[in-house]
Amino acid sequence: MVLPLAVGALVGGSAGTSVASPGTGPTAVVSMGDSYISGEAGRWKGNSLTNTGNRTGTDRAWVSGSTYDPSKVYGSTAGGCHRSDSAEVRSAGTIADTAVNLACSGATSENVFRASNGGVPFKGEAPQADQLAAVAAANNVKVIALSIGGNDLGFADIIKDCALDFVLWNSYCYDDQQYAVDQKIDAAMSNVGKSVDEIRAVMRATGYADSSYRIVLQSYPSPIPRGAENRYTQSDWSRLDSGGCPFWNRDSDWARDSLVPQIADRLKGVAAAKGVQFLDLRDMMQGREVCAKASKQVTTAVPASAKTSEWARWIDSSETQGLVQESMHPNYFGQLAVGRCLALAVAQPAASNVSCKNTAGADQTGMYLAPAS
Repeated sequence: MVLPLAVGALVGGSAGTSVASPGTGPTAVVSMGDSYISGEAGRWKGNSLTNTGNRTGTDRAWVSGSTYDPSKVYGSTAGGCHRSDSAEVRSAGTIADTAVNLACSGATSENVFRASNGGVPFKGEAPQADQLAAVAAANNVKVIALSIGGNDLGFADIIKDCALDFVLWNSYCYDDQQYAVDQKIDAAMSNVGKSVDEIRAVMRATGYADSSYRIVLQSYPSPIPRGAENRYTQSDWSRLDSGGCPFWNRDSDWARDSLVPQIADRLKGVAAAKGVQFLDLRDMMQGREVCAKASKQVTTAVPASAKTSEWARWIDSSETQGLVQESMHPNYFGQLAVGRCLALAVAQPAASNVSCKNTAGADQTGMYLAPAS
């Protein structure tokens, strides 16, 4: 994520071969949008400084010796859309007969729109709304989970610039980056709203009533902790060399307490305006972020565990382990947690707005809902 944020194959279930009218055929849950829902970083079970073998049990793509096969996790989308086997709709459990993952790492809103309405193909695939049409025709779609807007705001550049300000320039990033976000956010939220409209248009054209399925619009979790909650000091290079979280306290506090809430609040407004369910993930990884005091890196003495390990992928700017695009995304443990959040949200009334949080010291089964703030 230091460089790109995420920087259509159907994953997690066949769309079927016969056309089904709404209310018939296998029920389906569909994910659409960007890397935070495609399953980016699902390869990793925590973070480890060990660069050989299975990286102390954290690398799910390890084959043997020094051989790694990311397709074990990402299938044919390895190095591209990064739709992982632990992606949200795959790890949400049995909320539908089949799970279809159309989301793609690096996608912006225009990659969701229909081609006929300004949509743009991405990574060799048709716009996601156009892919949805075939899925909706062949399945009885009950839930569409949407995560979009982060790349419209330039998340990748924000993280890159903030990391560089720590490593190279000895300066803060929050002020310049806040200004940049403020210049973009109105247009980004307008595009998120249009994404919802595009999904509705496809579903109506396929014969679905708006009340026959639900759209769940979700926000983003913070992958880094507040400065005071970081287990590494900012006065040396440990955040860069050991922790993989090269950010100043001031910038960390801004990201956690200003940027992430600002985006979540605006997305909640879009959800309200468009009549869809809102799933707030801003606090989902509290205490489980990269470098958080309440979590631990994986070592031979501290094995990978959803109860103790970090739930987000660290910044591996030298790409000694996997691809840098996986950085700052929910890892395998984080994906399981988000999947649990989606399952809990779907069990609530479609008009409810909920916030998903974790229970300290528990695994994904400890996720719980609270009213969205």
